[in-house]
Amino acid sequence: MSQHMRGGPMGRGFLTEEEKANRPKVTGALIKRVFSYLKPYWKQLALILCAIAASSLLNLYPSILTGRIIDEGLIGRSLSALIKLILLSLGVTLASNLIGVGQNYLNTWIAQHIAFDMRNKMYAHLQKMSQRFFTANNQGDIITRMTSDISGVERVITSTFTSILSNTITLTAALVIMYRQNWVLATLGVLVVPLFIIPTRSAGKTRWSLTRESQECSDEVNGILNETLSVSGQLLVKLFGKEAVEYERYKAANQRMIKLNIRESMAGRWFFMIMSTFSSIGPMLLYLVGGILMMKYDQNISVGDITVMVALLSRLYGPVNSLLNIQVDGSAAWPCSPASLNTSTCRWRSKTPRTP
Repeated sequence: MSQHMRGGPMGRGFLTEEEKANRPKVTGALIKRVFSYLKPYWKQLALILCAIAASSLLNLYPSILTGRIIDEGLIGRSLSALIKLILLSLGVTLASNLIGVGQNYLNTWIAQHIAFDMRNKMYAHLQKMSQRFFTANNQGDIITRMTSDISGVERVITSTFTSILSNTITLTAALVIMYRQNWVLATLGVLVVPLFIIPTRSAGKTRWSLTRESQECSDEVNGILNETLSVSGQLLVKLFGKEAVEYERYKAANQRMIKLNIRESMAGRWFFMIMSTFSSIGPMLLYLVGGILMMKYDQNISVGDITVMVALLSRLYGPVNSLLNIQVDGSAAWPCSPASLNTSTCRWRSKTPRTP
């Protein structure tokens, strides 16, 4: 059993100094490595960029139309304007969703092909490693890197990478529109944003720690299965009469996996409760201050204008939350490149070959 499972992150709930030092960061070198895999698919990537820009901007348009629906259709008592604006809003939403479907298909296509390339390169590189590498490292670790870690790359490309682009475009566009609409209400909404940062960062660290612990536990379970269920492993187990011992070892690792799954499932519950509370503060402030301005100081502000600001504020908070978590998601999911697979890098843990 590895030291990680006896007294490492699994037992203490935090990372060792070595793991902290080796924790991947979103750096220029990492971004360059990511784009080296994307380069062969630059045409599809260009289409994705166009789709993301179009979808992000179209998603904001129904929020703007909401103000006109209220002022021109409902308050103005114009049925024709109401029907026209509602149909326009539905049309824009449909167009945005259709573009989103195409974008998701391209995301998945690129991610699958990059994962295909990475698996091939990693497998080819492992074929060139010395016998000492395979005897000094847990086979479960190697299999996990070939499966789970590369699946993490797919998630980064299909969600994190496109999330950065779409959220940045949405955030920028929402800010511009809000400040053009009313700079006082826009500033008020932006002032609530710092309340998101502290709980988001805290939850991000917890998620990263749990991801690493889960990976360690997965390595342990895969290693036990590989050691004891192979032909040679079963011969050794039966030869030394270690069936009960190996069963208890697997049962203990399986129990740790259950506890980790429960912790992962519950990790974000308090965080989402806090974020939901903060998300409600902004709209309430806009209604309050907007109502005061409309009733007491600025007759040019209408009910529709305030409604538009509240709708845009919700579009603003979502990207802020997503962008604050990008580095945590990317660092937890992106493995090392195939070229760096050796006994001193890429989180391979050297071990002494274990016998029952």
